[in-house]
Amino acid sequence: VQLQASGGGLVQAGGSLRLSCAASGRTFSNYAMGWFRQAPGKERELVATISSGGSTYYADSVKGRFTISRDNNKNTLYLQMSSLRPEDTAIYYCASSSKFTVNSQRYDYWGQGTQVTVSS
Repeated sequence: VQLQASGGGLVQAGGSLRLSCAASGRTFSNYAMGWFRQAPGKERELVATISSGGSTYYADSVKGRFTISRDNNKNTLYLQMSSLRPEDTAIYYCASSSKFTVNSQRYDYWGQGTQVTVSS
C-alpha cells in the first residue's frame, strides 16, 4: 500500500490550500482515511478523518475551516484548508485505517507527509 501526499506549500494567513493523497495497493473505497499533522516540538495530532461511507470527523481546531473529502473513483483523499492560521503550520500526513477512528494507532499505512507553512 502506498500513500502519496502532495499540495503543501507556503501561504499567508487567511489563505487556502488543498492537500491531496493518492492511494494505491488496496481497495481505497473500503477504508477510512485520515489527515494528521505534526508541528515542530509537538505530538502528531488528528486533523480530520473520513469513513469509507463518507462520514467525517474534525478536530475542534479546524472545524469550519477545513474540509476532508474523498474521490473513490480516483483513489484520492483531499483536505481543503481555508482561513489558514500560523498555528496550522506543520507536516501533514495522510493515513489509512480499517476502522473509522480518531486513534492514530489504528492507522496502519501512512504517507510521507507534505509541509504546510502559514506566514503571519
